[in-house]
Amino acid sequence: MPVARYRKKPSVIHAVKWTGVNTDEIVEFTEGKFAEQVIYGIPMLEIYTLEGVMKASIGDYIVKGIAGEFYPCKPGIFEELHELDIEVPDLDYHNREYDK
Repeated sequence: MPVARYRKKPSVIHAVKWTGVNTDEIVEFTEGKFAEQVIYGIPMLEIYTLEGVMKASIGDYIVKGIAGEFYPCKPGIFEELHELDIEVPDLDYHNREYDK
């Protein structure tokens, strides 16, 4: 079978950039699906993903995927793949009707 070329379908995602001081916002956004740690004096988040636990550093984006899962994404990758969608109103990111 020959190799096929695929293009990602456009989709709207929700994400919060972790600043190191917005832990309350991350708690609300992820519904508490993370743990905060300090490793060698550096604050980290452990995000409970579908693939297991992933670490997030300050500056990383915490993304809610299309299946309702959460995962961290490095800022360079996130900013290369996403742009702020000013066409979509700032909706509650727990609105299940919007996520479908």
